[in-house]
Amino acid sequence: MSQLFLSSTIPFNLHPHEIQPHIKDQDKKKPPPAQNNNKGHEESSDNSPIWHCMLAGGFGGVVGDSAMHSLDTVKTRQQGFPYNPNYKKMIFAYSTIVREEGFFRGLYGGYTPAALGSFPSTAAFFGTYEYSKRLMINNWHLNETLSYFIAGVLGDLASSIFYVPSEVLKTRLQLQGKYNNPYTKECGYNYKSLIDAIKTIYKTEGLKAFVFGYKETLFRDLPFSALQLTFYEKLRQLAIYYNHNSNDLPVSIELLAGAGAGGLAGILTTPLDVIKTRIQTQTNNFFNLNKTNTKIKQNPLVRFINKYETSRAIYSIYKTEGILGAFSGVGPRFIWTGIQSSIMLLLYQISLKQLDSYLNNNEKLM
Repeated sequence: MSQLFLSSTIPFNLHPHEIQPHIKDQDKKKPPPAQNNNKGHEESSDNSPIWHCMLAGGFGGVVGDSAMHSLDTVKTRQQGFPYNPNYKKMIFAYSTIVREEGFFRGLYGGYTPAALGSFPSTAAFFGTYEYSKRLMINNWHLNETLSYFIAGVLGDLASSIFYVPSEVLKTRLQLQGKYNNPYTKECGYNYKSLIDAIKTIYKTEGLKAFVFGYKETLFRDLPFSALQLTFYEKLRQLAIYYNHNSNDLPVSIELLAGAGAGGLAGILTTPLDVIKTRIQTQTNNFFNLNKTNTKIKQNPLVRFINKYETSRAIYSIYKTEGILGAFSGVGPRFIWTGIQSSIMLLLYQISLKQLDSYLNNNEKLM
């Protein structure tokens, strides 16, 4: 039974033909590093049309987010209800939500806005990333590492137009759960449906409520993307070294590299994710805190107020929960970012190759 191998569309620094200690043919010329790097890119995704990259990225993003939505709900509950003992432990939080609210209404609350925002946001990211990368490397001849970094930043900026409003709706519906949920009253809102949530937020809080936490979301996602790609390249370099300097890695290794990169980046950016979640789930009246905690109610120094900035959010979290409060939901986030990253990157590569193959076959028929 043949084993499936897959070459990554994510650029890496180590190429198989760069390290060949046992070459017998001394007359064989090595290509210069710059030419070698460009060749590596031409063999990856640089020949694919941008719209192929967008479709493949959108598909990979939707599938990855859908598979991990329930875990994202648990993470959101842990971050939004830091004093609720039912959500302290991940497994116990899962069972509590299913028992009290049901599987789909509880764990998959907020799935619709998440799915609607996932496809256009990931499509915009990969489309912008590929276009910017090709422009900077092929036309402007910029340093490749710098080009990847800038392209990643531009990709996140483009995708944020779609995913920030969907994140606001998703996190609120995840925190609330089902309509008239007696177990999440302290969140401060009660929406009948997605449409009702949109109407209510617009009517009571204004259009700006849909971009609550926009700055904090960028602060979280820009370093996350940079760390994710860096870790992925380093892990893949190591895998290539142990694979006899071959770029054709098994799918299992590609999955592990994507999972490791996403998981590590997720851990390091958890404090930024906590701040984003708290800001996006606040209401006009008060920030969602467990009101049964009398110590917090009596201490004005740790009281949350409306429309606080990042610095105030950091101070409030530190005063009420300590350093560990900044890492609320780190377990679910580590698992979520790791698995989601591996699924998305793998499906992106597979989908892109399938689209390119389909296009080439049609051109031959014509």
